[in-house]
Amino acid sequence: MLKPRKNVRPIRDLKVLDEVLDYLVVGSKLGRRNYTIFQVGKSTLLRVSDVLNLKKSDVYTKTGSVRKNAYIIDRKTKKNNTLYLRPVKEDLEKYYQWLKDYQAAHPKLRVFDTDWLFPSFERPQLPLDPRQYWRIMDKTGDALGIDYLGTHTMRKTGAYLVYEQTDHNIGLVMKLLNHSSEAVTLHYLGLDQEARERILDQVNFGGHH
Repeated sequence: MLKPRKNVRPIRDLKVLDEVLDYLVVGSKLGRRNYTIFQVGKSTLLRVSDVLNLKKSDVYTKTGSVRKNAYIIDRKTKKNNTLYLRPVKEDLEKYYQWLKDYQAAHPKLRVFDTDWLFPSFERPQLPLDPRQYWRIMDKTGDALGIDYLGTHTMRKTGAYLVYEQTDHNIGLVMKLLNHSSEAVTLHYLGLDQEARERILDQVNFGGHH
């Protein structure tokens, strides 16, 4: 039976975010991959299809060090997008080594030799399917009692964290999300009402006090 469609929201509470990240790492034997997908999505603000479409050569040099930038074309908008990888450098370094070790321990599973950054471990010649990652996030939500996790969680959470920690720089968040208007970005984050109220709090409407 299909579950009802979720209203996927950003994780706003850092304690909850830590719980989700901890569960992703230890929740399955492929936890390091699942966690790194989330971290890359959260720090680059990419859609899940773009995260899963990344190739190792986008992210690593031939010697395995993490590039400063990755250059991609967004699949949905067809816009060029330059990703800044420094915030997720350490996670990508650990993942590279983990993937290498995993293949060494399971020589028939060519997960390190494949072009894809996040291969399917059933068919390493293909990237992980977004529906499969949705199931991973759904399972995480069920385990932790969180009803708003989905594949968009990482992108929305990253956008929310940038918004909150840059003194509500909506222009920057809009640019990172490759959105065409601030209104779209605020709606995407579920912050349109909050933003309006914050502005209205600053307005002097006059009257007797």
